[in-house]
Amino acid sequence: MSQRRYELSDFEWSIIAPLLPNKPRGVARADDRKVLNGIYWRLRTGSPWADIPERYGPATTCYNRFVRWRRLGVWDRIFEAVSKAYDGDLQMIDSSSIRVHQHGANGKKGEGETPAAVGNLSASRCMGRSRGGLTMKIHALVDANGLPIALKLTEGQAHDGKSAADMLGGLGDGQILLADRAYDSDALRSSLEERGAWANIKPMPGRVNVPAFSPFLYRYRNLVERFFNKLKHFRAVATRFEKHDANYLALAKLAAVKIWIRFMSR
Repeated sequence: MSQRRYELSDFEWSIIAPLLPNKPRGVARADDRKVLNGIYWRLRTGSPWADIPERYGPATTCYNRFVRWRRLGVWDRIFEAVSKAYDGDLQMIDSSSIRVHQHGANGKKGEGETPAAVGNLSASRCMGRSRGGLTMKIHALVDANGLPIALKLTEGQAHDGKSAADMLGGLGDGQILLADRAYDSDALRSSLEERGAWANIKPMPGRVNVPAFSPFLYRYRNLVERFFNKLKHFRAVATRFEKHDANYLALAKLAAVKIWIRFMSR
């Protein structure tokens, strides 16, 4: 039978399969590839979990497998494994706002989920309220090919520059960070300079001491924006339907894995 839309190709499966947990004992679990195809179907279409087609098995199996493996860190490990191949000489950082659907805003209290972003955000689950309603931000650090190295969630009103502080640990000697004016701060520049990296950040117009800035290099910053365009092809990422930030971040990482493997298959 030919491959259906949204399903993993043989090449994609050959990358992911060795990274999944082994189950040498007990009752055999439902076929991993079939279940993962169901998860990706839901991720790409943005449909409710209950609407996953029967060909992927029971919808509850897909959802329970997704949540259980998220708690075990399986999706994190897969993302970290494929992203180790990143090109680190030039990196870009930016954020994108995500609208929270009403179905994602009515979570029950006290369900014990760990917030995905740094800080005490458990009460809001990385949701911020504005005139447009509930929003959140997804922050991405990408390499010179526009492929994701790190992802993070914050509330919609969070300051980009402050949120980036814990995402730049991999930048070191001779590397360059590209970012827009939202990241222009002396503290961030000094932090990178201490590690031998250079922050090519567009200066704020009111700066007295204008730091060195290369407009030529800055043109490559569009790669992070192009990454967000690819990421939002996955409708369960473009709009947040998940009640818990940890589930949403896991879906975003699964989408990022797909983007990485597509690049590898060229």
